[in-house]
Amino acid sequence: MTLLLVALSVVLAVLDGTDPRTLSHLLFVVASALAGGLIGSRRPEHAVGRLLALSGFCFALMESCGQYAIFGLVTHPGLPLAQAMAWPQTWLWVPANLSLALIPLIFPSGRLSSPRLRPPVRAVAVAAALTMVVSALRPGENHQVGTDTGVVNPLGVAGLARVAPAVETAMTALMAVVFVIGGIDLLARALRSGEPERRQIKWLAYVVGLLVLVVAARLAAGLTDGFPDTIWPVTSSLWELPGALGTALVPAAICVAILRHRLFDIDLVINRTLVYALLSGCVTGGYVAVVGYLGAIFPTGDLPVSVLAAGLVALVFAPLRERLQSWVNLLTYGERDDPYAALSRLGRRLENTGEPGTVLAGVARSVAEALRLPYAAVETAAGSRHAFGAAVGDPVRLPLTHNGERVGDLILSPRPGESGFGPRDMRVLTDLARQVAVAVHAVRLSADLRRSRERLVMAREEERRRLRRDLHDGLGPTLAALTMRAEAVHDLVEEGQARRLLADIVGDAEAAVADVRTLVDGLRPPALDSLGLLGALRAHATRQPPGLRVAVHAPDGLPPLPAATEVAAYRIAAEALANVRRHAAATGAELRVEVSRGTLRLEVSDDGGGIGPTGDGGTRPDGAGSGRTGVGLTSMRERALELGGTCTVEERPEGGTLVRVTLPAHEEEDACGPDLAG
Repeated sequence: MTLLLVALSVVLAVLDGTDPRTLSHLLFVVASALAGGLIGSRRPEHAVGRLLALSGFCFALMESCGQYAIFGLVTHPGLPLAQAMAWPQTWLWVPANLSLALIPLIFPSGRLSSPRLRPPVRAVAVAAALTMVVSALRPGENHQVGTDTGVVNPLGVAGLARVAPAVETAMTALMAVVFVIGGIDLLARALRSGEPERRQIKWLAYVVGLLVLVVAARLAAGLTDGFPDTIWPVTSSLWELPGALGTALVPAAICVAILRHRLFDIDLVINRTLVYALLSGCVTGGYVAVVGYLGAIFPTGDLPVSVLAAGLVALVFAPLRERLQSWVNLLTYGERDDPYAALSRLGRRLENTGEPGTVLAGVARSVAEALRLPYAAVETAAGSRHAFGAAVGDPVRLPLTHNGERVGDLILSPRPGESGFGPRDMRVLTDLARQVAVAVHAVRLSADLRRSRERLVMAREEERRRLRRDLHDGLGPTLAALTMRAEAVHDLVEEGQARRLLADIVGDAEAAVADVRTLVDGLRPPALDSLGLLGALRAHATRQPPGLRVAVHAPDGLPPLPAATEVAAYRIAAEALANVRRHAAATGAELRVEVSRGTLRLEVSDDGGGIGPTGDGGTRPDGAGSGRTGVGLTSMRERALELGGTCTVEERPEGGTLVRVTLPAHEEEDACGPDLAG
């Protein structure tokens, strides 16, 4: 219906003798109708589609009724209903413009961003309804469709001759305020929203930016055309077409943002538009400047001056074009055209990565940042994946080989709007893949070495537990029995020399028993075997001084743990409580122990003074305030790291220090590593 009304308006305007170029504003009406119809057909519940359709229909109906009134009352008087058709154009401008003013408030979701906006919107709707009534009764000639047409409102009331203009002006200002508030709210939502909504808003912002450029160009042409009475150009009506096309793009951008905002990469479109706009502006400005300068020096003949100016502009701005193109390529494609920069970025990332477990995640991030990719991941042959970003579409796999052996894959998602990688991308990726393969191989060797060390530590502690058991249950009782027998024989023998020899044997045996006991206690804390880990920790907690209360939070029982894990947990907990007792000036502490998903978690927290200058929760055996890590913290971290665990010390928000430890709850046979996503 809207399109038919627009076509009727154009036909009537031509019959009225109107220049068709002055009807270019109807392009916006057509765009609004089409955009509203498409949104309504795909998403009928979306309010933006209804507002666009309503605005387009009201503008088209106003234009067609006004053109028919002019045709039937001025061009060919006597047509039926011509006088009545002069009435709708007096008030249809209100819903047509108000619908557009409300769109920023509900774009792109179709709902108000806050319930607090509902009362003001209802108030504006009431004011619009009152304005429609007043405008519908405004007397005199109406200028919504044309000026000096002689067509007057058939329902005009003379008493509203002064009231109606003031009400219409106030309503126009109110709609402008609503539009500005909606724009500010849209900008605020763009700053705090997620990527999908931000991408939708970028589509609208992009087209509005183009429209601003067109308006600025029209304004510049109007101010320099020699007609001071108007700021818009009057020497050529061709300026109307860019303005109409610019406004028509706004509904189109709204439609794309709501229905197909992933159709193209809007960032890529913005970058390309920016570089070409800058280039065009520089070339045009340079050409005008050179022509003007040469024209002032050589006023004879325009053609030689123009040719010389064109040559100078081409000579000067060719490097500028290359510079701008390289700049936009860097923004769009990253360091694709500079493989050395991409390799340098990767090298710096590897150099600055401290922990071996974060190397491959850093490599994935470097590749993604170097080529502006939404997703990059390094997958090892063991199956672990270290990713950066979110996968889009069907990722591309590139094999990673080292010395003829496949060590993993480099998984990449093409840039939005692209289906794959071109030859230049593949050349850079091939060079990067070689370095990534070396990093994967090095990480695998480091992981193998770490696992070997962990297994050695586990085996060492298991052997110590076996030796302690054998010494405690075998050699220790045997020596004690021999001592008792020697004492019994000593009591039975009367001869002095024999008694002295037996006394020496008893002394040596008792010394040997003491040495065995010392050896047994050094191999493994005795409390672990007699009480278990939980019992040993509870017993140690009760041995703290009276001024320090230690609460133990632990389950009733723990699954069987490796000997190394038990020893490390006990030693770390004892050292952490020693730090609390000696340096934290705390009155209370908590010890938490749990086992879940194959990991023993141990936490020691206190209500003391927090982390000291040494960064170890107040442990300062190396000198208070020296800034060096204390021996206690170093020992705790080393005990955890040698088993593949972690030990962190941090300050609690409510005050005090928290020591958090994770240790393996079972012996690791073959570590493949977890999936990591950055």
